[in-house]
Amino acid sequence: MKIEFAPLSVPLRRRLQTASVVQWVFSFLALAQCCTAAFIALFFTRFWLLCVLYAVWWFKDREKPSKGGRRIHAIRNSVVWRYMRDYFPVTLVKTVELDPRQNYLMGFHPHGVLAAGAFLNFCTEASGFSTLFPGITPHLMMLSMWFRIPFFRDYLMSGGLVSSDKESASYVLKNPEGGNVLAIIIGGAQEALDARPGSCTLLLKNRKGFVRLAMEHGTPLVPVFSFGENDLFEQVRNPQGSWLRRAQHRLQKIMGISLPLFHARGIFQYSFGLVPYRRPIYTVVGKPIPVQRNHKPSEEEVNQVHEKYLKELSKLFEEHKAKYNIPEDRHLEFI
Repeated sequence: MKIEFAPLSVPLRRRLQTASVVQWVFSFLALAQCCTAAFIALFFTRFWLLCVLYAVWWFKDREKPSKGGRRIHAIRNSVVWRYMRDYFPVTLVKTVELDPRQNYLMGFHPHGVLAAGAFLNFCTEASGFSTLFPGITPHLMMLSMWFRIPFFRDYLMSGGLVSSDKESASYVLKNPEGGNVLAIIIGGAQEALDARPGSCTLLLKNRKGFVRLAMEHGTPLVPVFSFGENDLFEQVRNPQGSWLRRAQHRLQKIMGISLPLFHARGIFQYSFGLVPYRRPIYTVVGKPIPVQRNHKPSEEEVNQVHEKYLKELSKLFEEHKAKYNIPEDRHLEFI
């Protein structure tokens, strides 16, 4: 006998979508601190032995974030992420086929405030990455410091996140059987300081390390632009040279992460809060740019490939911007 469940009502579905986004925002704003506090607090309870055992295992497992991570498919396929996808909604757009016998390096743009598009598309199956690109396993790079936090590191790796160091990147890209994608948010946390609705500014002009990495492994570069990524939050005005921007840069040098002062809507009202606006995100994956293997590329050779990447990214943006309500007179700006 087949049991059929009644479809969820629209109000309930919207509440679940909002709840999924709230837990995601919380996970990146407070979960790391909670995991650290819980780990320390457990030492002073009768469960202290569990902390000791975890600490021993953690030490033995410390290289895992640089060795491809440890994805858990049940977590990547969780219904929570599908509700989160539908909240905005988020759509992954494929423009060409990718050969699963080949490894790829994807440059993701822009960072946005919390990189919602990058997370949903590469760290979950909510947008159908494995269906669109069968035989290909995505890995998204994240600052290494986050993998030093107990429990939180395991949560990150379960989605396919790996540490952002050269050893980690090489491990993914040197797979002789192919089928790996290394996704890098090129602008990084610093680009988040310019993330506001309507912004098309990318921190990319002098970021060439990813190009050199692709050349050393002979890995094709794939430009990815996420339309709507910057529209999820408002940000306190912080132009270059302002006291706020200087303070943010100083804190970034000390802490390793940027601290954009952002706001959007609340949970039960729409005037103010930290919950992102319901605005669609379309993440468009461009065509691969062939890269010749060169173990020691010169600065000039790197510049040539980097220039080609900028042109292909601009072309991708121009070809698709009209579909996603970007004004005709708006173009990408590289700083």
